[in-house]
Amino acid sequence: MRLVHLDLKGAAPRVSYLEQVFPLLSQLGANGVLIEYEDMFPFKGELEILRSPYAYSEEDIERIQQLAEQHKLEVVPLVQTFGHVEFILKHQRFQHLREVERFPNSFNPHVPDTLALLKSILSQVVEKHRRSTWIHIGADEVFHLGEGMDSKNWMSHNKGDVGTMYLKHIKEVLGFLTAQFWGLRVLMWDDMLRKISVGALRGEGKGQHGGTCARLLSCTRSVPTLAGMVPSASRSPCLALGESVLARWWLSLSLSLSHRYDHYSVLCELLPVSIPSLAICLQTLVNGGFTEEAKRKVLDVLGLESVQLEQSTCEGRGVFPGVEIYHMVEQVNGHLKESILKALEEESAIKGWFSPYHRKRQFGNPRNMESFGSKVLKLHEDWESFVRELRAQLERIYFPDTVEEWMEENVNPYLDQLRELVRDYR
Repeated sequence: MRLVHLDLKGAAPRVSYLEQVFPLLSQLGANGVLIEYEDMFPFKGELEILRSPYAYSEEDIERIQQLAEQHKLEVVPLVQTFGHVEFILKHQRFQHLREVERFPNSFNPHVPDTLALLKSILSQVVEKHRRSTWIHIGADEVFHLGEGMDSKNWMSHNKGDVGTMYLKHIKEVLGFLTAQFWGLRVLMWDDMLRKISVGALRGEGKGQHGGTCARLLSCTRSVPTLAGMVPSASRSPCLALGESVLARWWLSLSLSLSHRYDHYSVLCELLPVSIPSLAICLQTLVNGGFTEEAKRKVLDVLGLESVQLEQSTCEGRGVFPGVEIYHMVEQVNGHLKESILKALEEESAIKGWFSPYHRKRQFGNPRNMESFGSKVLKLHEDWESFVRELRAQLERIYFPDTVEEWMEENVNPYLDQLRELVRDYR
């Protein structure tokens, strides 16, 4: 299995964009998509509170699966069952389920309501993915596990450690899934398992799910990883192959496209900007290395002229979905800040005759102001025109909240300075 992990917390694309992306993934060698919906899933009933205002509809979920089937991509839904549950535990209704009261990261595994809630979440997700033969239960980065009073008391009374406690909760989740959904196979991340002693794994392996834990034990001894691309919070369009974010897990290998590192962090790189890196990673997996054949395939499919891994650059206009955004983000990262700061800080007439002091008191010499006015007005007009087109392109792919956040983080900190200068000048 070569899975592309779509981590949708923060920049979930419209289904119309997935219609363009799924055939590309298939062309490049993926045979599945691991979808971490988080608040984009159309939860119902008491779980409706978890939904984003822009959550996919039930029809959208069905359409996504139809698209995947059409392009021979297996859908594996991912439901976090231990850590990375900020989108749940941020709500007052579920605060009592936190491992540590003031942190919304991880579940308290000792409160019965935790497993009851997880059963409800898992059931709703599985029910909408009846074609899927796999489910991923996450279970990575369970921050602060063992620090809550309930956990400390449990470890004290049961002569256990954090690893044993972690496995106990995983066993309960697996027990529910295997009993409720016969034949459904389970995947999970391995980072927490790597911290657990072999003895603890062996001890847990004597229980009902001994076979599962025995496999976990064999896997955690040596789990190969592939250095791959993860979109960062502040990275220009590039082909970064230096971060180890791809975990091999039994039969699967997942390329992770994170939209946020967690529910509260800033946005990572946008999906259209990440496509060249994703293409290189997928073809590297297919060919066992970034061979000349892999390179030719990437260039052909994406419509590029060349890629330079060492310089993290690619040349050519490109024909992949969202390529316009790729090039426009490149302009923002490479020129927006530089051009505005140059105008504000290097123009002597601005520094000498239109300082913050002058602007605050609306006091200035028209002769000196006219020496820089036309240049500043032209720069402002050019960037405003560019940003209008960028916003239009973003709105074709993303929902309004994503567009606004991306603009606030990447454009407005610089363009607002220019806007304020032009306002004061006028």
